[in-house]
Amino acid sequence: MKLEHMAIWTRDIEVMREFYLKYFDLVSNDKYSNESKGYRSYFLSFDSGARLELMQKTSVEVSTRDYLKEFTGMAHLAISVGSEEKVDSLTARLKNDGFEVVDGPRKTGDGYYESVVFDPEQNRIEITV
Repeated sequence: MKLEHMAIWTRDIEVMREFYLKYFDLVSNDKYSNESKGYRSYFLSFDSGARLELMQKTSVEVSTRDYLKEFTGMAHLAISVGSEEKVDSLTARLKNDGFEVVDGPRKTGDGYYESVVFDPEQNRIEITV
């Protein structure tokens, strides 16, 4: 088995698409729209074949949770960039571009080298080797 895709409801699908394309070298399909349902989506593909689906729908409520706190449900999206040097450089690039770095880069107790950043809508992205 393999992970096929994960999906994120977004407030601004275009901003989110540009973020993931710019920083993680993903490839996007054309936007799918179903105007009768107020729904739009993109599938963004990783080299591995896994995909990230970005979705927007007029009836989906914006979360009122404090994004700085952790809670049950999906915790983060982990993206492997291939080396500690790439974790460091991408984390620095994101920080320099105004994105919040939550943690790291650092070696974790279980042996991962990682950092955690927020995407434009405060989803946690774990950047790892």
